[in-house]
Parts: sequence; structure tokens; C-alpha cells
Amino acid sequence: MAQLNVFLPDDLQSWADARAVEGGFSSTSDYIDLARRDREDVEKLAALQAGIDAGRASGGSERDPFDYLDKLRAGLRARSPSVDSA
Repeated sequence: MAQLNVFLPDDLQSWADARAVEGGFSSTSDYIDLARRDREDVEKLAALQAGIDAGRASGGSERDPFDYLDKLRAGLRARSPSVDSA
């Protein structure tokens, strides 16, 4: 098996150490190849959750969703009349 030495910024090293423990890895080395991708996924999930929370906090809409969909469809048809003929 080959050995690879990698130098990480302090913040990424701390992240990897914590995630290795949380994920049940035997060492940070076992985890590190997933660190960057996992970090991005966690950040994307946090951004998605923040958007969901903001949407819920904004309250309900009085707009009829079917009327809204009809307007969207009409706008699409106006831009691309061939959609109906397909």
C-alpha cells in the first residue's frame, strides 16, 4: 500500500478530526479522503435548511396554487408555442 502525506489548513484538520470521531472512523486518515466532499455537502444542507426555515417563517400565501400554475403555463406557451403541439 502506498503512503501519502498531506498538509491541511488548521480549520480543515479540526473539521476532519471531529467528523472522523462522529462518523466512527478509526482515524482521521481513514476519513480525510472524504473531508472536502463531506464538508461541501454539510454546507449545502445547512443552506437548504436555512432556505426552508426562511420559507416557513414567511407565512402562507393567499394565492391559489392552481391559478399560479396556470399563469406559469400560459407564460411558457407564449414563449414557446410549439410545446402544445408536442
